[in-house]
Amino acid sequence: MKRPSVKTFQELILSWHQKHGRHELPWRRPADIRDPYRVLVSEVMLQQTQVDRVIPKYKSFLKKFPTPKALAGASTRALLTEWKGLGYNRRALFLRRSAEKITGELHGVFPSDEAGLHALPGVGEYTARAVSVFCFNRPMVFIETNIRRVFIHFFFHDRARVTDTEIIPLIQKTLWKKDPRLWYGALMDYGATAVKGIPNPNRRSAGYARQSKFEGSTRYARAKVLALFLRKRRVSPPDLKEYVTSDPLLKKYRGRPARMAILGTLERDGFLERHAGAWRIRKK
Repeated sequence: MKRPSVKTFQELILSWHQKHGRHELPWRRPADIRDPYRVLVSEVMLQQTQVDRVIPKYKSFLKKFPTPKALAGASTRALLTEWKGLGYNRRALFLRRSAEKITGELHGVFPSDEAGLHALPGVGEYTARAVSVFCFNRPMVFIETNIRRVFIHFFFHDRARVTDTEIIPLIQKTLWKKDPRLWYGALMDYGATAVKGIPNPNRRSAGYARQSKFEGSTRYARAKVLALFLRKRRVSPPDLKEYVTSDPLLKKYRGRPARMAILGTLERDGFLERHAGAWRIRKK
Protein backbone atom coordinates (compact mmCIF):
# COMPACT_ATOMS: atom_id res chain seq x y z
CA MET A 1 0.00 0.00 0.00
CA LYS A 2 1.41 3.35 -1.09
CA ARG A 3 1.66 6.17 1.45
CA PRO A 4 -1.19 8.63 0.87
CA SER A 5 -0.56 12.32 0.26
CA VAL A 6 -1.52 14.76 2.98
CA LYS A 7 -4.60 15.89 1.05
CA THR A 8 -5.71 12.34 0.24
CA PHE A 9 -5.25 11.25 3.85
CA GLN A 10 -7.21 14.20 5.23
CA GLU A 11 -10.04 13.73 2.75
CA LEU A 12 -10.29 10.01 3.47
CA ILE A 13 -10.41 10.44 7.26
CA LEU A 14 -12.85 13.37 7.17
CA SER A 15 -15.23 11.81 4.65
CA TRP A 16 -15.29 8.56 6.64
CA HIS A 17 -15.93 10.48 9.86
CA GLN A 18 -18.82 12.42 8.38
CA LYS A 19 -20.65 9.14 7.75
CA HIS A 20 -19.39 6.89 10.54
CA GLY A 21 -17.99 9.08 13.32
CA ARG A 22 -19.06 8.73 16.95
CA HIS A 23 -20.95 12.03 16.90
CA GLU A 24 -23.22 10.97 19.76
CA LEU A 25 -20.49 10.86 22.45
CA PRO A 26 -21.71 13.07 25.33
CA TRP A 27 -18.43 14.98 25.75
CA ARG A 28 -18.77 16.15 22.13
CA ARG A 29 -22.05 17.97 22.72
CA PRO A 30 -21.70 21.75 22.17
CA ALA A 31 -22.27 22.60 25.83
CA ASP A 32 -19.73 20.02 26.99
CA ILE A 33 -16.97 20.58 24.44
CA ARG A 34 -16.76 24.29 25.31
CA ASP A 35 -16.47 23.66 29.06
CA PRO A 36 -12.84 22.93 30.00
CA TYR A 37 -13.90 21.24 33.23
CA ARG A 38 -16.09 18.76 31.36
CA VAL A 39 -13.40 18.16 28.75
CA LEU A 40 -10.85 17.50 31.48
CA VAL A 41 -13.19 15.05 33.23
CA SER A 42 -13.74 13.16 29.98
CA GLU A 43 -10.03 13.02 29.13
CA VAL A 44 -9.07 11.75 32.58
CA MET A 45 -11.83 9.14 32.55
CA LEU A 46 -10.86 7.92 29.08
CA GLN A 47 -7.28 7.18 30.10
CA GLN A 48 -6.94 3.38 29.87
CA THR A 49 -10.72 2.92 30.04
CA GLN A 50 -13.09 1.88 27.25
CA VAL A 51 -15.51 4.44 25.88
CA ASP A 52 -18.58 2.30 26.60
CA ARG A 53 -17.66 2.16 30.29
CA VAL A 54 -16.95 5.89 30.45
CA ILE A 55 -20.20 7.17 28.92
CA PRO A 56 -22.57 6.41 31.86
CA LYS A 57 -19.94 7.35 34.46
CA TYR A 58 -19.24 10.66 32.73
CA LYS A 59 -22.92 11.56 32.83
CA SER A 60 -23.46 10.56 36.45
CA PHE A 61 -20.19 12.14 37.63
CA LEU A 62 -21.09 15.52 36.17
CA LYS A 63 -24.60 15.28 37.57
CA LYS A 64 -23.06 14.75 41.01
CA PHE A 65 -20.16 17.21 40.56
CA PRO A 66 -21.24 19.69 37.85
CA THR A 67 -18.54 22.30 38.58
CA PRO A 68 -14.97 22.43 39.89
CA LYS A 69 -16.35 23.93 43.10
CA ALA A 70 -18.69 20.97 43.62
CA LEU A 71 -15.86 18.51 43.02
CA ALA A 72 -13.42 20.39 45.26
CA GLY A 73 -15.88 20.07 48.14
CA ALA A 74 -16.52 16.35 47.64
CA SER A 75 -15.62 13.87 50.37
CA THR A 76 -13.29 11.05 49.40
CA ARG A 77 -16.06 8.51 50.02
CA ALA A 78 -18.51 10.34 47.75
CA LEU A 79 -15.84 10.76 45.09
CA LEU A 80 -14.79 7.10 45.08
CA THR A 81 -18.39 5.92 45.17
CA GLU A 82 -19.10 7.91 42.03
CA TRP A 83 -15.85 6.74 40.38
CA LYS A 84 -16.45 3.05 41.15
CA GLY A 85 -16.27 0.89 38.04
CA LEU A 86 -13.73 3.02 36.17
CA GLY A 87 -10.58 1.71 37.87
CA TYR A 88 -7.29 3.54 38.36
CA ASN A 89 -8.83 5.37 41.32
CA ARG A 90 -5.93 7.78 41.73
CA ARG A 91 -7.32 9.62 38.71
CA ALA A 92 -10.32 10.65 40.82
CA LEU A 93 -8.07 12.11 43.53
CA PHE A 94 -6.04 14.00 40.94
CA LEU A 95 -9.24 15.44 39.45
CA ARG A 96 -10.34 16.67 42.85
CA ARG A 97 -6.91 18.19 43.51
CA SER A 98 -7.16 19.99 40.15
CA ALA A 99 -10.61 21.29 41.13
CA GLU A 100 -9.21 22.47 44.47
CA LYS A 101 -6.41 24.34 42.71
CA ILE A 102 -8.83 25.95 40.25
CA THR A 103 -11.29 27.09 42.92
CA GLY A 104 -8.58 28.13 45.38
CA GLU A 105 -5.23 29.21 43.98
CA LEU A 106 -6.67 30.16 40.56
CA HIS A 107 -9.76 31.89 42.01
CA GLY A 108 -12.18 29.87 39.89
CA VAL A 109 -10.46 30.60 36.57
CA PHE A 110 -9.79 27.45 34.54
CA PRO A 111 -6.37 27.64 32.80
CA SER A 112 -6.64 27.93 29.04
CA ASP A 113 -3.00 27.60 27.99
CA GLU A 114 -0.96 24.40 27.79
CA ALA A 115 1.44 25.40 30.59
CA GLY A 116 -1.44 26.24 32.93
CA LEU A 117 -3.24 23.00 32.15
CA HIS A 118 -0.03 21.01 32.58
CA ALA A 119 0.39 22.56 36.04
CA LEU A 120 -2.85 20.99 37.27
CA PRO A 121 -2.28 17.93 39.49
CA GLY A 122 -2.03 14.71 37.50
CA VAL A 123 -2.31 16.45 34.11
CA GLY A 124 0.49 15.36 31.81
CA GLU A 125 1.51 16.61 28.39
CA TYR A 126 -1.02 14.49 26.53
CA THR A 127 -4.00 15.58 28.65
CA ALA A 128 -2.97 19.25 28.57
CA ARG A 129 -2.76 19.18 24.78
CA ALA A 130 -5.95 17.16 24.37
CA VAL A 131 -7.90 19.70 26.45
CA SER A 132 -6.29 22.50 24.41
CA VAL A 133 -7.48 20.85 21.20
CA PHE A 134 -10.93 19.66 22.18
CA CYS A 135 -11.99 22.65 24.28
CA PHE A 136 -10.09 25.54 22.73
CA ASN A 137 -9.64 24.10 19.20
CA ARG A 138 -5.90 24.78 19.15
CA PRO A 139 -3.66 22.99 16.59
CA MET A 140 -1.58 21.03 19.09
CA VAL A 141 0.27 17.80 18.32
CA PHE A 142 -0.31 14.73 20.47
CA ILE A 143 -0.54 10.97 20.12
CA GLU A 144 -2.60 8.25 21.80
CA THR A 145 -3.42 4.64 21.03
CA ASN A 146 -6.11 5.17 18.36
CA ILE A 147 -4.15 7.90 16.58
CA ARG A 148 -1.05 5.69 16.64
CA ARG A 149 -3.08 2.86 15.12
CA VAL A 150 -4.22 5.04 12.20
CA PHE A 151 -0.75 6.32 11.31
CA ILE A 152 0.91 2.92 11.50
CA HIS A 153 -1.84 1.50 9.27
CA PHE A 154 -1.56 4.17 6.58
CA PHE A 155 2.09 5.21 6.68
CA PHE A 156 3.99 2.19 8.03
CA HIS A 157 1.98 -0.75 6.67
CA ASP A 158 5.12 -2.74 5.81
CA ARG A 159 7.12 -1.89 8.93
CA ALA A 160 7.62 -3.39 12.37
CA ARG A 161 8.97 -1.58 15.42
CA VAL A 162 7.57 1.84 14.50
CA THR A 163 8.48 4.52 17.07
CA ASP A 164 6.39 7.48 18.15
CA THR A 165 9.25 9.78 17.15
CA GLU A 166 8.62 8.63 13.56
CA ILE A 167 4.87 9.13 13.82
CA ILE A 168 4.72 12.55 15.49
CA PRO A 169 6.18 14.49 12.50
CA LEU A 170 3.45 12.94 10.34
CA ILE A 171 0.79 14.02 12.84
CA GLN A 172 2.21 17.54 12.60
CA LYS A 173 2.34 17.43 8.79
CA THR A 174 -1.18 16.10 8.29
CA LEU A 175 -2.89 18.17 11.03
CA TRP A 176 -6.05 19.78 9.64
CA LYS A 177 -5.62 23.21 11.17
CA LYS A 178 -8.96 24.49 9.94
CA ASP A 179 -10.65 22.50 12.72
CA PRO A 180 -8.22 20.55 14.94
CA ARG A 181 -11.04 19.46 17.26
CA LEU A 182 -12.92 17.78 14.43
CA TRP A 183 -9.72 16.33 12.97
CA TYR A 184 -8.54 14.63 16.14
CA GLY A 185 -12.02 13.31 16.84
CA ALA A 186 -12.07 11.83 13.33
CA LEU A 187 -8.64 10.24 13.79
CA MET A 188 -9.61 8.70 17.11
CA ASP A 189 -12.91 7.37 15.76
CA TYR A 190 -11.20 5.86 12.71
CA GLY A 191 -8.59 4.17 14.88
CA ALA A 192 -11.19 2.90 17.33
CA THR A 193 -13.67 1.51 14.82
CA ALA A 194 -12.59 1.46 11.16
CA VAL A 195 -9.31 -0.39 11.81
CA LYS A 196 -10.91 -3.00 14.07
CA GLY A 197 -11.32 -5.60 11.33
CA ILE A 198 -7.59 -6.08 10.72
CA PRO A 199 -4.68 -7.20 12.95
CA ASN A 200 -4.01 -4.42 15.44
CA PRO A 201 -1.41 -2.08 13.87
CA ASN A 202 -0.28 -1.04 17.35
CA ARG A 203 1.35 -4.43 17.77
CA ARG A 204 3.98 -3.09 15.38
CA SER A 205 4.64 -0.10 17.63
CA ALA A 206 8.05 -0.12 19.30
CA GLY A 207 6.34 0.66 22.60
CA TYR A 208 3.65 -2.01 22.35
CA ALA A 209 3.14 -4.19 25.40
CA ARG A 210 0.24 -6.42 26.33
CA GLN A 211 -1.60 -5.28 29.43
CA SER A 212 -0.88 -7.57 32.34
CA LYS A 213 -3.69 -9.68 33.75
CA PHE A 214 -5.88 -7.72 36.19
CA GLU A 215 -7.26 -10.60 38.27
CA GLY A 216 -4.97 -11.37 41.18
CA SER A 217 -2.66 -8.43 40.47
CA THR A 218 -1.73 -5.66 42.88
CA ARG A 219 -4.22 -3.42 41.07
CA TYR A 220 -6.91 -6.04 41.68
CA ALA A 221 -6.00 -6.27 45.37
CA ARG A 222 -6.08 -2.49 45.82
CA ALA A 223 -9.44 -2.25 44.05
CA LYS A 224 -11.00 -5.06 46.06
CA VAL A 225 -9.73 -3.71 49.38
CA LEU A 226 -10.94 -0.21 48.52
CA ALA A 227 -14.34 -1.68 47.60
CA LEU A 228 -14.50 -3.15 51.11
CA PHE A 229 -13.91 0.29 52.62
CA LEU A 230 -16.73 1.72 50.52
CA ARG A 231 -19.08 -0.81 52.12
CA LYS A 232 -17.80 -0.42 55.67
CA ARG A 233 -17.11 2.79 57.53
CA ARG A 234 -14.37 1.16 59.59
CA VAL A 235 -12.18 -1.85 58.80
CA SER A 236 -10.16 -3.57 61.51
CA PRO A 237 -7.23 -5.96 60.88
CA PRO A 238 -9.45 -9.03 61.56
CA ASP A 239 -12.08 -7.66 59.13
CA LEU A 240 -9.48 -7.34 56.40
CA LYS A 241 -8.03 -10.79 57.09
CA GLU A 242 -11.47 -12.38 56.80
CA TYR A 243 -12.22 -10.47 53.59
CA VAL A 244 -8.94 -11.35 51.89
CA THR A 245 -9.30 -15.01 52.86
CA SER A 246 -12.75 -15.16 51.24
CA ASP A 247 -11.38 -14.24 47.78
CA PRO A 248 -9.30 -16.98 46.13
CA LEU A 249 -7.73 -14.41 43.80
CA LEU A 250 -6.26 -12.62 46.83
CA LYS A 251 -4.41 -15.72 48.00
CA LYS A 252 -0.97 -14.11 47.93
CA TYR A 253 -2.22 -11.25 50.15
CA ARG A 254 -3.43 -13.47 53.01
CA GLY A 255 -0.27 -13.01 55.05
CA ARG A 256 -0.17 -10.03 57.39
CA PRO A 257 2.86 -8.33 55.71
CA ALA A 258 1.13 -8.44 52.31
CA ARG A 259 -2.15 -7.10 53.76
CA MET A 260 -0.32 -4.30 55.55
CA ALA A 261 1.55 -3.44 52.35
CA ILE A 262 -1.75 -2.94 50.48
CA LEU A 263 -3.11 -0.77 53.30
CA GLY A 264 0.15 1.18 53.33
CA THR A 265 0.01 2.01 49.62
CA LEU A 266 -3.65 3.05 49.86
CA GLU A 267 -2.81 5.24 52.84
CA ARG A 268 0.16 6.86 51.12
CA ASP A 269 -1.88 7.52 47.99
CA GLY A 270 -4.46 9.44 50.01
CA PHE A 271 -7.34 6.95 50.10
CA LEU A 272 -7.18 5.73 53.70
CA GLU A 273 -6.28 6.93 57.16
CA ARG A 274 -5.74 5.12 60.46
CA HIS A 275 -8.27 5.70 63.19
CA ALA A 276 -8.56 4.04 66.62
CA GLY A 277 -6.71 0.86 65.73
CA ALA A 278 -8.44 0.44 62.38
CA TRP A 279 -8.62 2.16 59.01
CA ARG A 280 -11.23 4.24 57.24
CA ILE A 281 -11.54 6.23 54.03
CA ARG A 282 -10.04 9.70 54.41
CA LYS A 283 -12.59 12.46 54.69
CA LYS A 284 -10.66 14.69 52.24
